[in-house]
Amino acid sequence: MLPVIALAGRPNVGKSTLFNRLTGTRDALVADFPGLTRDRQYGFGRIGPVPYVLVDTGGVGERDDDLSGLMAGQTWRALDEADAVILLVDARGGMTAGDERIATELRRRGMRVIVAVNKAEGLDPDVACAEFHALGLGESIAISSAHGDRVAHMMDEVLERFVTEPETDEAEEDAGASAADQAITVAVIGRPNVGKSTLVNRLVGDDRVVAFDQPGTTRDSIRVPFERDGQHYTLIDTAGIRRRSRVEEGIEKFSIIKALQAVDAASVVIAMLDASEGITDQDASLLGLVLERGRALVLGVNKWDGLPGEQRDTVRRQIDVKLPFIDFAPLHFVSALHGTGIGELMASVRRAHRAATADMATPELTRVLRAAVEQHPPPLVRGRRIRLRYAHQGGRNPPVIVIHGNQTDSVPKAYRRFLVNRFREAFRLQGAPIRLEFRSSDNPFAGRRNTLTPRQKHKRERMIKRMKGRSD
Repeated sequence: MLPVIALAGRPNVGKSTLFNRLTGTRDALVADFPGLTRDRQYGFGRIGPVPYVLVDTGGVGERDDDLSGLMAGQTWRALDEADAVILLVDARGGMTAGDERIATELRRRGMRVIVAVNKAEGLDPDVACAEFHALGLGESIAISSAHGDRVAHMMDEVLERFVTEPETDEAEEDAGASAADQAITVAVIGRPNVGKSTLVNRLVGDDRVVAFDQPGTTRDSIRVPFERDGQHYTLIDTAGIRRRSRVEEGIEKFSIIKALQAVDAASVVIAMLDASEGITDQDASLLGLVLERGRALVLGVNKWDGLPGEQRDTVRRQIDVKLPFIDFAPLHFVSALHGTGIGELMASVRRAHRAATADMATPELTRVLRAAVEQHPPPLVRGRRIRLRYAHQGGRNPPVIVIHGNQTDSVPKAYRRFLVNRFREAFRLQGAPIRLEFRSSDNPFAGRRNTLTPRQKHKRERMIKRMKGRSD
């Protein structure tokens, strides 16, 4: 399971700015006034030695009004769920009574805390951290969330205990690979009440998980092993994820973290959409998280039976408009309650898993690349043609294809999409996101002049003088 790291601190110390930097997104709103963040924000961290779930909190207010009390309550619930806490303080504003109150509560709860002294750009780190030793939470780290100063070093410290040594026992590795080959781990995700638990029960053939016509019935991620058509699966039924403005109960907020961890643990994700409610922005946001983690994906549009023809056309248009970024995912219109389309759905899951874990030979990848370039050459850049020479596989789950050539940094997005589609068609990679990495070859003549021997330099100078004499 991914470790959960929570950001804590009083308002306006830079928690949301740090959240955006660590996740590589702009999901958290940032403005220069306190109290902007009033709810928890979740994301996958990108900076650090291991993956993790990051939680941005609204901060503990320094006022005693009702709203500040609610914000503080949400913060402490997030901290209770976290494996480690980053306490942000303000190097420019100095230590305040609010910082001391938060530190006292963190010490009382016995949490693992790293104190990050933010807004320390241009300051001596030792001087910036000096007064915050009085918080009694150990050593502090001076950072700048806005500029990224020492942020990577801080995450090395935070995640140090979660870094594990790779297994060296070949027998254990072979056993792990065999188990992975036998069972496909599938996470079933979606908004509340879209039919996730009903789908799991239909696949298992038993009321294995609670299915009830009320949003939020599932509070945790439940693993259900089963076999279908000779293939072993482990289904993960996750709690529904709704818009943050509609998430009110603290226990439901904890379940969101479990769902995000389930996405990371899965080989394939089944995203359930509710045809009766249409495609929402929250559906698109959730699918964006799945794509970010590089998971194979299958879409199930549930409650399709009995839907009027006009409404079906509307749902299809919404999918085209709101979800173009996952056009690689197989789309199935199903009824989890009656079992319509479930067989085809699981067939796509198997194909998506094979695509995500496929081995692609370098000669075949290079052949497809050259055929694509011959059909549609790359554009000119400053009068020079982009040269793409060969390709090889750089990873699996998701498939990573590394392409070597010249001026590869200038390959346009449209041409990248063209290459992805050619590779997907050639290797039948439906259901798996393909990631391309471009690498430019070094110029073989770069620096050659500086490597001439003195004798070669002398001969070159004599030749230049001789050529000048002839021209005169």
